Amino acid sequence: MHLSHLIRFGTIGIILCLLKASVYEGQQSLVGSRYQIVSDSSKTLLQANKYKNLKIEADRLSNQAADQYDKAQFHKALEIYQKALEFYQKIDDKTNISNTFNSLGAVSRELGQYPQALKFYQQALAINREVEAGKIPNQEEQETTGTIFNNIGLVYQSMGQYSQAVGYYQQSLSLMEKIEDKLGVGSALNSLGGVYYETGQYSQALKFFQQALVNVKKAKDPVEEAKNLNNIGLVYSELGQYPQAIKFYREALAIWKKNGDKLGEGTTLHNIGFAYNKMNKYSQALNYYQQALANFRDIDNQQKIGTTLNNIGFVYQQLGQYSQALESLDRALSVLQQVGERAVVGRTLDSMGSVYKGMRKYPQALASYQQALLLSREIGDRTAQRITLGNIGDLLAQQNKAQLAIIFYKQSVNVTEAIRAQLRSLPQQEQQSYTATVADIYRRLADLLLQQDRVLEAQQVLDLLKIQELDDYLHDVRGNERTAKGVESLSPEQSINQGLKVIADKQIQISRQLGELQKIPPTNRKPQDKEKIVALEANLLTEFNQFIDSPEVNAWLGQLSPKTAQQIIPLDNLNSLRDNLQRLNQNAVLLYPLVLDNRLELVLTTPNTPPIHRSVPIKKEELNRLIVDFRRALENPESNAIVPAQKLYELLIQPIEKDLANADAKTIIYAPDGALRYIPLAALYDGKQWLAQRFRTNNITALSLTEIDTQPLPQIKVLAGATTQRHVVQLESTSLPFKALEYAGAEVENLATMMPGTKTLLDNEFSRQAMIPYLSIYTIIHMATHAKFVNGQPQDSFILMGDGSLIKLPEIQKLSLPNVDLVVLSACETAASDQIGKGEEILGFGYQVQRTGARAAIASLWSVSDGGTQALMDAFYAFLSQGKMSKAEALRQAQVAMITGDYSGITQDQDRGILKSTRQNLPAKVANRLSHPYYWAPFILIGNGL
Repeated sequence: MHLSHLIRFGTIGIILCLLKASVYEGQQSLVGSRYQIVSDSSKTLLQANKYKNLKIEADRLSNQAADQYDKAQFHKALEIYQKALEFYQKIDDKTNISNTFNSLGAVSRELGQYPQALKFYQQALAINREVEAGKIPNQEEQETTGTIFNNIGLVYQSMGQYSQAVGYYQQSLSLMEKIEDKLGVGSALNSLGGVYYETGQYSQALKFFQQALVNVKKAKDPVEEAKNLNNIGLVYSELGQYPQAIKFYREALAIWKKNGDKLGEGTTLHNIGFAYNKMNKYSQALNYYQQALANFRDIDNQQKIGTTLNNIGFVYQQLGQYSQALESLDRALSVLQQVGERAVVGRTLDSMGSVYKGMRKYPQALASYQQALLLSREIGDRTAQRITLGNIGDLLAQQNKAQLAIIFYKQSVNVTEAIRAQLRSLPQQEQQSYTATVADIYRRLADLLLQQDRVLEAQQVLDLLKIQELDDYLHDVRGNERTAKGVESLSPEQSINQGLKVIADKQIQISRQLGELQKIPPTNRKPQDKEKIVALEANLLTEFNQFIDSPEVNAWLGQLSPKTAQQIIPLDNLNSLRDNLQRLNQNAVLLYPLVLDNRLELVLTTPNTPPIHRSVPIKKEELNRLIVDFRRALENPESNAIVPAQKLYELLIQPIEKDLANADAKTIIYAPDGALRYIPLAALYDGKQWLAQRFRTNNITALSLTEIDTQPLPQIKVLAGATTQRHVVQLESTSLPFKALEYAGAEVENLATMMPGTKTLLDNEFSRQAMIPYLSIYTIIHMATHAKFVNGQPQDSFILMGDGSLIKLPEIQKLSLPNVDLVVLSACETAASDQIGKGEEILGFGYQVQRTGARAAIASLWSVSDGGTQALMDAFYAFLSQGKMSKAEALRQAQVAMITGDYSGITQDQDRGILKSTRQNLPAKVANRLSHPYYWAPFILIGNGL
């Protein structure tokens, strides 16, 4: 039996849309199409000569339909398959009736007609079971059933119903394993990999794709092998490992060429072009796209021709060759309109809008965006909606229409949050653009709101920005009920949005008429068709422009000016925020910095006043240089850290000094932005004191994700593990040696003495499996072991256990810690000072710990392995064990004690004795330098500081 697989292109990205590399999906659809003349020659039918002609005609139609399917002419394929079905039904050829229903399901799925596709697949399944009834099914019949299960799974996957999809894939896998069909097993595994790929769980996707590859190799099917190689390349591409992706693509390409498969060859050439595009190697990208285009033209696959032309247009735009970009996009548009690919037409229109915007041709840009937005709304493509809404916001901001830009940015953010609330993860950026990521929309919105002095709304956006950055990094962040609401629109904005919706609802009908006319090839259009197209396109823009320029909209926008907007902001969010801060009873304030290209914004919320913001003029590059200088000084105990510490104090704290004093602030709850995540706020210097000597500080991932006022459990019980031996960690492309932690054993022994009832696990006993039984019993989990959090991909960050095994960052959430107040990692390190990025790995670690149910984490930003960590940890637990202070205050007191050398605040004689012994056993050069921030400042508390 021949099992044909479909190829699909991914969805769209921001601004100029680069269509994503193509993924080959699992065992799919065209069961019993053009190959039935050979494979399905039924003895019964051959014996009945009067049916012979009907059988031949049915097979001919089936082959013809399959040809149209390969050319992406799905409407034609559907029509011809239905004719073939009638002939098979006349001769009661149940096997081919089932196969044809299966093929009809595949075509319907391609057309986005998912309920109809499910109906066809269920009909195929019912007939197949009827054939099997009353006898032991043969191998071919069971293969067909397994294939249909897989295809039903693909429909559910297309609908975003991933759990149902996985259920059907598992049924297919079980059946294929039972009959030992290696090819079927490989296809089912490939489909499972596709689900994990779509939901951003790339390590799982890679595992399934690799298992699939093993099975199809055993089946000696080179075509299936090429498809799996392609998909493995896709995962590496998504992980940013483009050379590795290209390596697998080239292996697939060699197989396609050897087998003369133009569709496979073209698709993989396209994917290589996409990888080079992501590497900004535009000449190579253009070369491979052109090769792909030639292949698609050879087989007359109009859909692939259109998408590849779109991507060629992107390359020309990147090269600043706008006329060539528009020419290529225009050709893409013409092809895709005729094919009837409404979703991709919308994305190409969005791309054209961005090119026009880059050329400062604003009316043409708005016209393209408007058509793109209507199409995405008509077909329910919310990913495309949020992108085009953001692009319209950019366009309006570029024209200094700030209030209008804010409205469209808010719509974009709210669509994004609605998607996040419903899916396991946001669809991945499947196209590249000359602006960076989804998070940029949040930044631009916050920037504009702050420029308009709309600080409370900006603070809300900054909180959502943290969640979007987490999702960009971890790919599976859903947020919660609070974040799903998005950003609140003020009453004038609601009125404008309502007016825009009324216009959009009317224009969707016009857009549909336009779409039908555009399906007609330009050479076949009558004069009246051309006139109608021009009139409809003009109508789409005219009504929108008339509404935007109307007196009533101008009046509503007047209510959104900086002077009047504050009077109409709903106070519910502000009152809730104030109440949270007041309930802490810690004299707490909330500080959100926002790093912009030309300034630093400081947004401060206090328990008794509305949020305020202070703007600090500094270029992002200069700020990052200061951060790097400070980080280098912090990592060297022989350096003078005061100079860079004071410079950063002048930027981050001095502008809000009076505000802090007016609020009588004692605790700063801090949500750092970008590279600021690599430096501890406590280590800033005001000219006389370190900030730790004046304020408690605790970091949060995002306020909406943090229960800052949850009280700790009354009894402290500690589970402490230590790694004292040397280990070498083998990652995919490198080996990382980790030296023995000489003081880790003493660290947990001292902890056990200070905290009665502590359970200790050393080295091989300190494994993930050994910890699990204790995780629900203890309130503090202390790990004196190596951990490495690096910018890049989450799976490159990990905690090293005492037995040498790893808990990688994405796996932390799988731990269940509902009764844990604090997780401590006392020997972890983040990026070196010359590798500083945006700090997503630090943000990601804090969030992953929160996902386990734990309330807070303490982690070090750099590793201090010569006894300094033990000194700080001893002091921290000595203060915490007194039961009189919060986690944040205990950490601050420990830091102050090391700065001043005064440990008199520790009341227990035994604890003071331990601390004294620790200091005496340190090397002299360490003991004499404990006041340097290298020793006391690396630890930050993330989460609930109580």
